[in-house]
Amino acid sequence: MKLGIVGLPNVGKSTLFNSLTRGKAEAANYPFCTIDPNVGIVPVPDERLTKLAALYDSRKITPAVIEFVDIAGLVKGASKGEGLGNQFLSHIREVDAIIHVVRCFEDPNVVHVDGSVDPVRDIETISFELIFADLDVLEKRIGRTAKLAANDKTARQELETLKALKELLEDGKPAKAYTPRDEDDQKFVRSLTLLTDKPVIYAANVSEDDLVDDGAGNAFVEAVRQYAEKEGSQVFVISAKVEAELSEFDDEERKAFLEDLGLKSSGLDKLINASYTTLGLISYLTAGEKETRAWTITKGTKAPQAAGKIHSDFERGFIRAEIVDWKDLLELGSLNAAKEKGLVRLEGKDYVMQDGDVVLFRFNV
Repeated sequence: MKLGIVGLPNVGKSTLFNSLTRGKAEAANYPFCTIDPNVGIVPVPDERLTKLAALYDSRKITPAVIEFVDIAGLVKGASKGEGLGNQFLSHIREVDAIIHVVRCFEDPNVVHVDGSVDPVRDIETISFELIFADLDVLEKRIGRTAKLAANDKTARQELETLKALKELLEDGKPAKAYTPRDEDDQKFVRSLTLLTDKPVIYAANVSEDDLVDDGAGNAFVEAVRQYAEKEGSQVFVISAKVEAELSEFDDEERKAFLEDLGLKSSGLDKLINASYTTLGLISYLTAGEKETRAWTITKGTKAPQAAGKIHSDFERGFIRAEIVDWKDLLELGSLNAAKEKGLVRLEGKDYVMQDGDVVLFRFNV
């Protein structure tokens, strides 16, 4: 999973990126301090892995990971090259989802590129730049496809889709609002890698004081929530400043600091939950003496395809999956005890994997 962190300059993107990845992305109080995208790999916190590893005395724990890409601040005119915009926009095409950091705090010491704090205006500034960039892609594609359409049925269908997408964007709507005719049409739209076809999660960056009530008393956060609700996007409240402090602590210190603030979870936890929900992801688990590991798959994935995440041979020679829920396994203390209780299931090719399944795949090639 690759997530691109975007936003206007000076909204807290690089501070947040550094906090999440404990990296060294440059963060400063002036626009365009980030030019080349910074990339960080972050393990997904998962208490299930620690508990299963202890049960199996595993030599190694391998969590699922998220790749964060810190993309430089976009400004009005980015789609036409303002502020090195074209270069920045190209980085967004490579991510699975966009984390849009929106400033929801007042601070006279932190310069706002437009002179005042207005989260909806800021969101729309970037949204329109993404639309303009997509329109440029579509216009070029329409020109090429139109030449082929006279003698090619597939090209005619693609041209119809391209024009429908163009009309949608010209109305100020994102490409993800398009309804595909069928599966082939859906695949074609995805192949275009349009920026506005990517899911967006809004990170409302607030002061420490607004964290405890999840931004309930912050008018800026409320405006972001209302905007996001209209387009069906998620919002989570975060303080890049607090996350920066948390990143300096070890696990125990981090837990104590969160408790002192009256918080149940960190910004990273909120972001991971929002990302998994938005992208429709779950994790299944494998456990043994050698390794305990989380494998990320899409909701609805069937057992053979899930096995293929481990190795293509597992999918090709799939026989069955032996599955137990992680909670049952931990409660009973061993796989044999779970089998005696009838809690280990033998599932075939049509089984749809569930989050928290602990699985042993049987295969033959």
